[in-house]
Amino acid sequence: MDNKEEMFPIVDEEGNITGSATRGECHNGSKMLHPVVHLHVFNSKGELYLQKRPEWKDIQPGKWDTAVGGHVDLGENVEQALRREVREELGITDFTPERLLQYVFESDRERELVFVHKTIYDGPVTPSEELDGGRFWSMEEIEQNISKGIFTPNFESEFEKIKEYAG
Repeated sequence: MDNKEEMFPIVDEEGNITGSATRGECHNGSKMLHPVVHLHVFNSKGELYLQKRPEWKDIQPGKWDTAVGGHVDLGENVEQALRREVREELGITDFTPERLLQYVFESDRERELVFVHKTIYDGPVTPSEELDGGRFWSMEEIEQNISKGIFTPNFESEFEKIKEYAG
């Protein structure tokens, strides 16, 4: 189960820290803007690795999602959070992230300032117990499954933004 007492920074839309709040406070519909990192892991064939979210997650359980997605903890910067999350979720330590974009994502429960990165990686991927597995998907396979309830809404909206970076 997610730790609802974990502390997150609260930020403005430029990423400047304006305060702090717990995970529970950020995910209870308060819409407090908090930063997250995403890493899209492509292999050299142009396929995209997706993680399967476990059923116990408080947001979007059981859906396929961005390879790595996680919150920036209070006291961390974006780069530190990205490297920690990639190591924790996929067991990858040797990668070169490329920053693609940042945007605000809003759902009925939360608002996130999303820092989006990509990497090309052909090494071993070892999904942690935080995930319910994962695999590489072809771009065509993803396109065929958009809007079918398989992927998180966040991934689907972000996929449209990152498709051009696939190569």
